Amino acid sequence: MPARSTSRTAPSAVAINTVVTSILTVQTAGRGFTDLTREVDAFLRGVSAREGAVTVFIRHTSASLTIQENADPTVLRDLTTALARLAPEDAGWVHDPEGPDDMPAHIKTMLSAVSLQVPVQDGRMMLGTWQAIYLIEHRARPHAREVVVQFVGAA
Repeated sequence: MPARSTSRTAPSAVAINTVVTSILTVQTAGRGFTDLTREVDAFLRGVSAREGAVTVFIRHTSASLTIQENADPTVLRDLTTALARLAPEDAGWVHDPEGPDDMPAHIKTMLSAVSLQVPVQDGRMMLGTWQAIYLIEHRARPHAREVVVQFVGAA
């Protein structure tokens, strides 16, 4: 069914003159969501980003990234429940040298994302009102996770 009404802003164009990369080390508390939005905003301010795109990439196979609602914490709790149901620890996985949460963590990472890209305009990410960038720790114990943040665009 076609949309009843659509509109579009005028396109904007800039010459890319900047590629800046940094590694953010995040200490997780174990299984759950860690909001990275402020850290990514701080990175963009620090590099004087104007217009372009920011990429966030996690360098791990048992943790992932997502853009999700930031207003109601029960959303994150329900997402944790859903992921646990999709990849339970007691499913008889063959790969378990690091413990029963290891293989489910790999599956949860495969079901979510290891890389996100967000447009940047006027120095700010163009996230929706209720959106935030989260690192999802899929392992039960705390970990130090490395997240690569890269801005490509005009500064």
